[in-house]
Amino acid sequence: MNPLGLRRPTGDTADMSTDLSESGASEHRASGSGACREPRGPLCTRASLVAALRTLGLRPGDTALVHTSLSALGWVCGGAPTVVRALLDVLGDTGTLVVPAHSGDNSDPAEWSAPPVPESWWQPIRDAMPGYDPHTTPTYGVGIVPETVRTWPGAVRSAHPQTSFAALGARARTVVDGHALDCRLGERSPLARLEEAGARILLLGAGYASCTAFHLAEYRVPAPRTEVSFAVATPLGRRWTTVRDTSVSADRFDELGAAFEAVRPVARGRVGAADARLFPLRDAVAFARDWLAEHRARG
Repeated sequence: MNPLGLRRPTGDTADMSTDLSESGASEHRASGSGACREPRGPLCTRASLVAALRTLGLRPGDTALVHTSLSALGWVCGGAPTVVRALLDVLGDTGTLVVPAHSGDNSDPAEWSAPPVPESWWQPIRDAMPGYDPHTTPTYGVGIVPETVRTWPGAVRSAHPQTSFAALGARARTVVDGHALDCRLGERSPLARLEEAGARILLLGAGYASCTAFHLAEYRVPAPRTEVSFAVATPLGRRWTTVRDTSVSADRFDELGAAFEAVRPVARGRVGAADARLFPLRDAVAFARDWLAEHRARG
């Protein structure tokens, strides 16, 4: 999903899974015509979200990779910050909250669509694209909850210009450190660190098509290699850089998720109006490795 509606990369960059977060707080505002719409419920508060997340099985001390759709929850009093506070309340001081903080617009303009840009602009854009800064580069295409986590006091963020992750809590630094430029979502990315930490995945109104951890499995099966370009910040200034990396694609992740859920334990419930799922990241990656090798060979 591209909630900004500006430009979306095509090809390999566009095939990475993204969150489905939206700004549900806008539901109660007046429309452009001046008319008001009825708010779409249920009403969600910090306390009600905490209770629902605990009922689902999220626990203090968990390390959770969270994918969210804010609008799917209903009418959230306080919007995205309320969701973040509720998650932190449940995880507690010993837990860790992790979200995708991707910035896929830092990519080769030759691959953009929706809309594309003229070919005559490609090189000027490559020359002028700001270098990635984990402190100031905004997220792109992943919604308001990840952007809220990125800017939360104490948040840390990994170093990849396109596929960074942001984290809060006890293991945050361990999760985000060491994200290599030529490893978007593989062994030298936060996904592998989350696997080592015994993390769980929380899909909060988002479907399996948004399950970023499935990409880790793509690095463990035969897959084509591709060139990935972006602007980086260096001590000598910004630089346009191209690296070789494993090609990734979210194609058929919804089918993969359905197959996983049919045979592996997945806690399911409702948080507000949203369908929610909670399951171990390690189990999901192991299942995805075998499923992709059998059903979606790309080598």
